[in-house]
Amino acid sequence: MPSLTRRSLGLSALALAAATLPFPGLPLAARAATPLRIGYQKNGALVILRQQKRLDGLGFAVEWHEFASGPPLLEAVNAGAVDFGATGDTPPIFAQAAGADFVYVGAQPVAGANQAILVPRNSPIRGLADLKGKRIAYTKGSSAHNVIVSALVSVGLTPADIQSVFLQPPEAAAAFRNGALDAWVIWDPFLAIAEADPATRVLATAEGIAPTNSFFLARRSYAEQHPAVILAMLDAINGAADWARGHPAELADIMAEVTGVPLAVQRVAAPRGVYATQPLDATIIGRQQAIADSFASLRIIPAPIDIRAAVWTPPTAGAPL
Repeated sequence: MPSLTRRSLGLSALALAAATLPFPGLPLAARAATPLRIGYQKNGALVILRQQKRLDGLGFAVEWHEFASGPPLLEAVNAGAVDFGATGDTPPIFAQAAGADFVYVGAQPVAGANQAILVPRNSPIRGLADLKGKRIAYTKGSSAHNVIVSALVSVGLTPADIQSVFLQPPEAAAAFRNGALDAWVIWDPFLAIAEADPATRVLATAEGIAPTNSFFLARRSYAEQHPAVILAMLDAINGAADWARGHPAELADIMAEVTGVPLAVQRVAAPRGVYATQPLDATIIGRQQAIADSFASLRIIPAPIDIRAAVWTPPTAGAPL
């Protein structure tokens, strides 16, 4: 996805204000005593921000907290332990359905090459319809949840037609290696790690099955109180994306250094990542709403939700920050 400038975000004046100290609306005491707590995973632009210290000098301290997947990250957001983070499409749907108070602040359209359904190389499973009745691991409420639901629906099946095994990525990886599963739905860099094993075969990627979006999310109260910080974060993310586009070799080095994932694996996973962000437009909101509606109709979430109710509206130019 092409990198987005401050002007293309439609927030040029605000982003410039956010990058200039002192932050209006962010009292000196708050800047000194209240760090921005950022939740990240083993992928994405936030890893670059951390390694390159791109937030230094912007006028607010930061704390970094790593999560294995999106659901526990959003649980931390809802508990007030994290202020800003990144997840795939499904975690915020589950969180909103559970009453979590957060907002979408940025989106990343994702084609799906960085997520896949894996099977053992010698498995008799050759197509998506063959998943019926099989033991399939995925993280409940993660983007992998949407991948498997979409894959099943595409061949006339539902989650009731498989044996779902809810595991976080490290536990699922071990179970898959040990032969306890028929299939595993997973994202990078865990996908790239598994692909390096010759005993593993990719049944299907999410491309063409579940092209979707990843998101940057924030505690609603934090975004309302400190919009300049949110704008500064989005601006820094796009700066990191610009750098990543021009430095593919160094990108893998950075991802390996911060995440602890071997460099050879990150050389596969890092180029498949999406790093720039953009506002949520009608198309993005509509796609996210379609996932939520599907999950409600399948009773994966208890009731319908309105995605627009959780979309952050930045202050207009000239408004106090």
